[in-house]
Amino acid sequence: MEMPKKFLWGGATAANQYEGAYQTDGKGLSIADVEKGARHGVPREIHTQVMEGNYYPSHEAVDFYHHYKEDIALFAEMGFKCFRMSINWPRIFPQGDELQPNEAGLAFYDRVFDELHRYGIEPVVTLSHYETPLYLVQHYGSWRNRALIDFFARYCETVFRRYKGKVRYWMTFNEINETMNQSEPYHQAGVLFAEGEEHNAVKALVSHNMFLASAKAVQIGHAVDPENKIGCMIQYPTTYPRTCAPKDVLAQRFQMMPNYYYTDVMCRGHYTSLCTAQLRRMGTSVEMQPGDAELLAAGTVDYIAFSYYFSSVARATEDTDCCVERSNPYLQRTDWDWPIDPDGLRIALNELYDRYELPLFVVENGLGAIDTVEPDGSIQDDYRIRFLGSHIDALRQAIELDDVPVIGYTCWGPIDIISVGTGEMRKRYGFIYVDKKDDGSGTLARKKKKSFAWYKKVIASNGADTAL
Repeated sequence: MEMPKKFLWGGATAANQYEGAYQTDGKGLSIADVEKGARHGVPREIHTQVMEGNYYPSHEAVDFYHHYKEDIALFAEMGFKCFRMSINWPRIFPQGDELQPNEAGLAFYDRVFDELHRYGIEPVVTLSHYETPLYLVQHYGSWRNRALIDFFARYCETVFRRYKGKVRYWMTFNEINETMNQSEPYHQAGVLFAEGEEHNAVKALVSHNMFLASAKAVQIGHAVDPENKIGCMIQYPTTYPRTCAPKDVLAQRFQMMPNYYYTDVMCRGHYTSLCTAQLRRMGTSVEMQPGDAELLAAGTVDYIAFSYYFSSVARATEDTDCCVERSNPYLQRTDWDWPIDPDGLRIALNELYDRYELPLFVVENGLGAIDTVEPDGSIQDDYRIRFLGSHIDALRQAIELDDVPVIGYTCWGPIDIISVGTGEMRKRYGFIYVDKKDDGSGTLARKKKKSFAWYKKVIASNGADTAL
């Protein structure tokens, strides 16, 4: 069986990991531009400014800025129906608080969208994908400050108007739920905690301001072009109870509550009982200002986009309600010790649709692995083909057998890009190999892997043929 007609096949990237050209044509610094590269799982260092003698992976990334025509041609050769990317916010508003945008930045994305349309590829655009302007972090406290709601709205209205008719699918914040799940939500919200700050209170505050900004973006986007489809985007952590013990089942619920907190507000338009229970568990609250409730209610999203890489297991502990681990004796694991669980994707699709009855979009799913270039120049990545094939099969089952409406599937990432966690290149996801090493050296030459031809076959068969 095939996927539905008009199913959007493609791949997904983020500007901070892919684009490069970090100061070209008037671009300002983003939060990614002061993250020093790391090696072999060592945490990245975050600086307050660009310091000489340090390697910052986002500065060049793999230079999509100067290779976009070559890369888009390769995507078209695979048969892409869509391409998910992000607009680098400080390329449009270098500081983030200006009244007028940077024309050179706007013109760059015009060229990219025009090139995509030349091949019949639909752009799918994330408005904020770990690229908050650094100036807003340093001078406004990032999303702690409600001023960012209007700054974000101005940015959104600018790109909605500029690219009207060129872009129809938008997402507001990438993996917004990781704001609550991370110890410090720097990538998601530009937040590093100050000494003495109450972490949970800050997480609730910045999340609330981002909810309001998302709702305002939805309203603006629909007003500019009623054809626009604007979604939220979360990281979905399918989670199983470790046993059928009731307390383990409760632990699984506690693990999922911070994630549904975000989709409840953005999809239902208000803080649900789950949200208030989660705030109580965190020992904090949200202060609603006049007009907030009305804005949230009027700015609900059109669809839910999500990333899915692996599943987890929750168990109850004596000192806390919930402990989450990735060890699952029923699953194999990747080079990075992530469980391989295609059935978890089918479960995720069912859980989300059962809860919200909104169309879904799988916008990240992929296998990070160490690829070897053989003496003949080939890259035999059968492990990637098996991983993606099994997940696409599970996706098809959710559509065919479970009646879940899915807009499309964009694997992460169709071309090798910088790791967001460490800045490394050795953790590769792509169908296209990029000659770049962890220290930043390399020619940036592009080379097709074995999986390139396989994904081309998958798309040509509309998902019917996923065999190796």
